Amino acid sequence: MWRRLRTNHAFKVAAGTTFASYFKLVARTTRFVIEPPDIFETIDERMPVIITFWHGQHFLTPFAMKPHHKAKVLISRHADAEINAIAAEKLGVGTIRGSGATSRHDFHRKGAVSATYELLDTLEQGINVAMTADVPKIARRAGLGVVTIARYSGRPIIPLAMATRNRITLKSWDRASLNLPFGRGAAVVGEPIFVPREADEATMKAARDLVQARLEAATARAEALAAGAGGA
Repeated sequence: MWRRLRTNHAFKVAAGTTFASYFKLVARTTRFVIEPPDIFETIDERMPVIITFWHGQHFLTPFAMKPHHKAKVLISRHADAEINAIAAEKLGVGTIRGSGATSRHDFHRKGAVSATYELLDTLEQGINVAMTADVPKIARRAGLGVVTIARYSGRPIIPLAMATRNRITLKSWDRASLNLPFGRGAAVVGEPIFVPREADEATMKAARDLVQARLEAATARAEALAAGAGGA
């Protein structure tokens, strides 16, 4: 049944539209705390930027932007991701289709080359890009993908975490959060990360580790603020 539905265009459009409407409801009915409070001024000074977050924690990220913040998000070419792409576009976020690769064998198959060029071109046009930090299919372990884009674009990585007190943690590989309406929420942004163009292997790994650490810290802080702890 699901195999037939996942290839049905009408179903995917309906599901994507429904998800977009649902998360609009969540965003409108959640009392969000933003940390740091001046983050929008900081981001405006540095645009375009590379926004990164953990897979499965990304559903509310379109609402972390102001109306003038143009952005495109990297979404897998996998059939199941088509619904996510439709939802993102319904929320006013452009999409770039492709994904990371775990070996040379699937690098071209997954569209990693074309996606990389499109990400770089998008930043060159002054448009922000958003992408998950995780190694493909390994939750909350930062890979080199976002670091590579930062290296070749010269643009800063902005770690972002969003959480709501009312949520269901799904039993999926990425431990995705299904955010629920009518409660507290938080959006926490970590310090920007810059990667020099001449970065060698050790520098790239150090930048990846910094992405890991700052996303972990932002996530912990967002969850604490959403729960009502941490001075909020």
